[in-house]
Amino acid sequence: MLGVWDYTVILTYISFASAGAGIFCAISMHIRWAIFFLACSGLCDMFDGKVARTKKDRTEDEKKFGIQVDSLCDIVCFGILPMIICYQSGMRHLCSVAVLILYGLAGLVRLAHFNVVEQKRQETTEEDKKYYQGLPITSMAIALPLLFVLSPLLPGRKVFLILMHLLVMTVGALFIVDFKLRKPTVMELVLLVGVVAFAVIILIFIGRSWWVFIHHSRFPMSLFR
Repeated sequence: MLGVWDYTVILTYISFASAGAGIFCAISMHIRWAIFFLACSGLCDMFDGKVARTKKDRTEDEKKFGIQVDSLCDIVCFGILPMIICYQSGMRHLCSVAVLILYGLAGLVRLAHFNVVEQKRQETTEEDKKYYQGLPITSMAIALPLLFVLSPLLPGRKVFLILMHLLVMTVGALFIVDFKLRKPTVMELVLLVGVVAFAVIILIFIGRSWWVFIHHSRFPMSLFR
């Protein structure tokens, strides 16, 4: 069979499958579940590299394949899926679509740059990277779920859409800004996973009733289907 099919890439493949499910949920307006699958993809991405590095006898071709397939998966999970979620949630005007396209382009450029740099780095060292160069594209799997969970606390749909536009523009810009960001420790990763998991649980299981309790009918219920 073509490709690599061992445990080193299993989380990457699960992440892609989760994103596919999220896309189908988003286009059918089941936004809560789309956010859930986005978060699941983010969870897989946080640990796929660590799992891959546990295999010490990987060939050079396997390492290069891992770099390529990870980035191809990321553009679907954290580029295309968030674009569809945001479009279906109200970013449908011409300028909004332009923002989403630029966000996707920034993610694509970042991942292509990462492929080149990471391949060169792995040819010279086996050490783990201590810093990200720019904001990792996986960040949207944290930022977007948190925005949706906090949305019932906002005064209305307009504010929500403004914040969504600002979020997409800011995160997209930081994908390609050249700055160093320290990689989180294991404990910090666990904390991030816990926060996002808690937020998604709220969104999935009590988001609708929580919204009704706080704001009654002031926010579009379709976002919580």
